[in-house]
Amino acid sequence: MFRSVLVLLFFANLCANAFAAVGCSLNDPDRDVKRLFPESTGYRTTFVTIKEAGGEALERDIEERLGDKFDTVYESPDVPYAYYTVLKGKDVIGRIHGVNQKGQYGGLQLILATDPAGRIVGFYYQKISSPESAVFRNKAFTDLFKGLSLEDFSAYDVKEGAANEGRVSKIQDPSKNSGEDFRATLRGIKKNLILLDVFLHAPESGLGKEGGK
Repeated sequence: MFRSVLVLLFFANLCANAFAAVGCSLNDPDRDVKRLFPESTGYRTTFVTIKEAGGEALERDIEERLGDKFDTVYESPDVPYAYYTVLKGKDVIGRIHGVNQKGQYGGLQLILATDPAGRIVGFYYQKISSPESAVFRNKAFTDLFKGLSLEDFSAYDVKEGAANEGRVSKIQDPSKNSGEDFRATLRGIKKNLILLDVFLHAPESGLGKEGGK
């Protein structure tokens, strides 16, 4: 019995590492891009890692802006982040990007659609294992993030799981017993917006060049 438990724990840890290492790409980019940006005529996909874009110095800078240390499994510097630059003709009309985030019941995959200025125009969970996942996926909750930007999340303390002011402070946990997933969601969205800002200004990422078209 004890040996069986050890085997199960080994494979659970292996799966967790595999989940984290693959990053967070869209399950069906053609479908998802058109759903989030119905007016789009195409998109470009770019993969970026913190290691390639700036290494340890960039990782420390992101952690400082986030206000928290990265998780060694879900947030290692060689994890590839996928960015879908959405086009209407030759114009960039938005981007879609996701992150993995450690949650209460396993990994979360948090997908943001943002306009060229970095404001959220859409948010959904590509993966969430909470027994209360329905309340998190409900548009009454996910739509609360529309219009928010990185500036709005500046007042959100990811360690305290709270914001003293601003629009983020007004977003309430929709669940009864999944508070850790709620806090993980806000941490992951803040991280997602920081990474977008960082990679847009990192020449090595290629996103800044795309953003200028």
